Amino acid sequence: MKLILGNKRYSSWSFRPWLAARVAGLAFDEEVIPFDEAAGNPAIKAATPSGTVPVLVDGDLVIPESLAILEYFAELVPDLWPRDRAKRARARAVANEMHAGFRALRAECPMNMARPIAALAVSDLVRADVARIEGIWAECLSQNGGPFLFGDFCNADAMFAPVVNRFEIYELSDHDATLAYRRAMKDLPEWQEWERAGRAEPWIVPEEEV
Repeated sequence: MKLILGNKRYSSWSFRPWLAARVAGLAFDEEVIPFDEAAGNPAIKAATPSGTVPVLVDGDLVIPESLAILEYFAELVPDLWPRDRAKRARARAVANEMHAGFRALRAECPMNMARPIAALAVSDLVRADVARIEGIWAECLSQNGGPFLFGDFCNADAMFAPVVNRFEIYELSDHDATLAYRRAMKDLPEWQEWERAGRAEPWIVPEEEV
């Protein structure tokens, strides 16, 4: 298998399946194709049918879209979703909410693995997104005991991983459950590996440097 990724400094959608695969112990090769938000990168469009990253290539099978890749990984490692049916349904629900929602947060506060931690003035729409996410995390952690949203790390955690970065670097939340969840996520060796790689990249995309 090979994952085609965007910049590790910025590419939140690439981070999600990469993190899940690494935590699950799946073997894969990776290829990073850096993007330029203003101009685009023709190499991405040449390498992927959707013209976006990430993309998983497994033999003749080509899978774009982070959530579809995560579902494919769960076919290989079933523990990437909770085994309990009700918990699995809830985990899929919050993962899909992350996939489809929180547009203000994503637009105003891009993931950036190398940004110094500093507060950012944000809109009321972002504050509403933050409050909703805080509620999801607090509910899941309370119901399932932590340290991850459904006890053990799963695809729902992978979907929210870029938000952990956003909450920290822009100082968006000091909610107790949020801080505990952030510690658990950032303690993952796989998280630290990605972060080191993102900080070491030479590419700077001005549009992503908020």
